[in-house]
Amino acid sequence: MIAFLDTSALIYLLEGESELREKVQQRLFQLSQLEANPELALSRLTWLEARVGPMKHKNLDLLKSYDAFFERPDLHWIELSQNVVELATAIRVRHGLRTPDALQAASCLQLREEHRFLTGDTDFLKVAGLHVEHLVS
Repeated sequence: MIAFLDTSALIYLLEGESELREKVQQRLFQLSQLEANPELALSRLTWLEARVGPMKHKNLDLLKSYDAFFERPDLHWIELSQNVVELATAIRVRHGLRTPDALQAASCLQLREEHRFLTGDTDFLKVAGLHVEHLVS
């Protein structure tokens, strides 16, 4: 099992209010109970998006928290390859997702079938084959 964190899920995890942070933590714990050592995946787009706020607001402590998370050895990085961009283009055309969201969905779809796409955005529910777990009720 691979848990793919959309940028919103990562932001909830590292800086969200306690209820959102706990939802992400709880879901990651539940996934770890289903399979020992589930993988954790992110796209390079998440690396960009998550660091913008702390940099813009000169919040060096939060930026260090993100950078420490990104250095975890258990992270599986999905690069923005030609295949990802081509699939994102098709997703954007077919489902009308914004470009960053289409790139996130396409990145996750590079993973094997047992992925879980953790997000706070319901637009991802439109994408066939994407196993979306919406974290915000």
